Amino acid sequence: MTTSVLSDLKIRCSKAIAAAFGEEYAKYDPAVAPSKDAKFGDYQCNAALGLTKKLKQKPQDVAAQIIANLHADGSINEIFEAPTIAGAGFINLKLKLSYLEMQLAKMQKSDRLAIATVDQPDRIIVDFSSPNIAKEMHVGHLRSTIIGDSIARILEFQGHEVLRLNHVGDWGTQFGMLITYLREVYPDALTKADAIAIGDLVELYRKAKKRFDEDEAFKETSRAAVVELQAGESSAKQAWLLLCEQSRREFQKIYDVLNIQVQERGESFYNAYLADVVTDLRETGLLQEDQGALCVFLEGFSNKDGQPLPLIIQKTDGGYNYATTDLAALRYRIREDRATRIIYVTDIGQSGHFTQVFQVARRANWIPETVQTTHVPFGLVMGDDGKKFKTRSGDTVSLKSLLEEAIARARADIETRNPEASEEFKQDVAEAVGLGAVKYADLSQNRTSNYIFSFDKMLALQGNTAPYMLYAYVRVKGIGRKGEIDFASLNVDAVRLTTEPEIILAKHLLQFAEAIDAVAEELFPNRLCQYLFELSQKFNQFFEQCPVLQAEERVSRLSLCDITAKTLKLGLNLLGIRVLERM
Repeated sequence: MTTSVLSDLKIRCSKAIAAAFGEEYAKYDPAVAPSKDAKFGDYQCNAALGLTKKLKQKPQDVAAQIIANLHADGSINEIFEAPTIAGAGFINLKLKLSYLEMQLAKMQKSDRLAIATVDQPDRIIVDFSSPNIAKEMHVGHLRSTIIGDSIARILEFQGHEVLRLNHVGDWGTQFGMLITYLREVYPDALTKADAIAIGDLVELYRKAKKRFDEDEAFKETSRAAVVELQAGESSAKQAWLLLCEQSRREFQKIYDVLNIQVQERGESFYNAYLADVVTDLRETGLLQEDQGALCVFLEGFSNKDGQPLPLIIQKTDGGYNYATTDLAALRYRIREDRATRIIYVTDIGQSGHFTQVFQVARRANWIPETVQTTHVPFGLVMGDDGKKFKTRSGDTVSLKSLLEEAIARARADIETRNPEASEEFKQDVAEAVGLGAVKYADLSQNRTSNYIFSFDKMLALQGNTAPYMLYAYVRVKGIGRKGEIDFASLNVDAVRLTTEPEIILAKHLLQFAEAIDAVAEELFPNRLCQYLFELSQKFNQFFEQCPVLQAEERVSRLSLCDITAKTLKLGLNLLGIRVLERM
């Protein structure tokens, strides 16, 4: 197994800089990156210009010393042609064809495409999806669910221990409100399993929310019901359990369709730890009373009067709120789960909330220097009108109906293109294409941006779409069927790169590990999508310009096809998308 060329080169250049100029430069950024223009080679080390002022030497002289120390490790000469210096000390490096051919052989022999696991695995928590009980999952939950799943898949592939947590909204004011309303209008729903359908429960929730917003007496009764629930009162707890179980079954149907694995640990799990948060914050001196509530006053946040903004930890009625639960969860995840990296995947509107929670936790000394906490925000899903994606009646689009429509549209397309196929085949293709298209359309966006939801664009066979990727994979499988090729029996050591399209494709295949590393570090799945899109383009250009089955270099080119297919399959799997052998 090997590391990516980019990460390996960064290490080599760092060592060369330290060897040339002293150990005080051991952590100096080597500024290594893929070349933006192929005429300058494949990679560049741009450290010389930054070092020239420190060392009081010409950048070209600095670059020459880095190169000399790179050569001291003879193995680099097996990877790159002789480095060259351009402009203001830029070191250009070009991969050797012999190295490319050797790496391709390793990739073809390996289920992991010769990508090594990390030397020191982290224990990572990815908090994602997080629907609310008594509500249907909607398009907003789609983003959290598939972005979180993809990040978890990539980190797991790297060899990290990943705990996928679903922080379900199963506690708090919403339950006091709903229980109070159901006690009035539908008491059976609080004592009998399946007494009410989930769709009706959603409608009753809306009516309860309306009462809560308009009726002060109802609001007070609801808040009292929350306190009852938090105190473990038996009838409130039984009602809560029934409502949770009913919603949980509906959520699982969505997760099954999307092939999502996630462990539920809702807000209620941390109820027993809320008092400890108050105790800890009081002992650290952070907790202050303000108008009867217990708060922590935040640094860098102010109210409209310019006064420090309080984060309420315990309300005047003794109840706790969202921030308290998140603080308890963060404290538990560090102390009990022993997580070294905690990732929260929620909408961008919660960025301020997590900044505040992380600040309080740091000031309370709950977050050691060895633990990294990260909020992974995402933007809104928009309609064609540029406004938040809604149904024609103005309601939030349910995730169930959206996925069903995606599959139906894909099914209509396959009916047109392949009407003679079996029903089983049509449905299988429709589900893979429809669901894959929805996932890919979301993941291929920069997650911090809003994006316009369009079935027509996401299901198109051309462009940066799932169907385009799936078709590239199917094309390779079609080559195998046409030539009756057993890819597993190919002589993998026979890869020879003789034409420009082959070399371009081969170099891109080697960058797969770099794309995975980038997503794991920066948490932007669109980096992997862009890599796969460019891979499909480069493969199609190779296929159009280089005969495969009738070529003298038949085995070598079949190997390139096979490695491309394996890379597409693995890459799409890391996005939660399954491939098809035929379309």
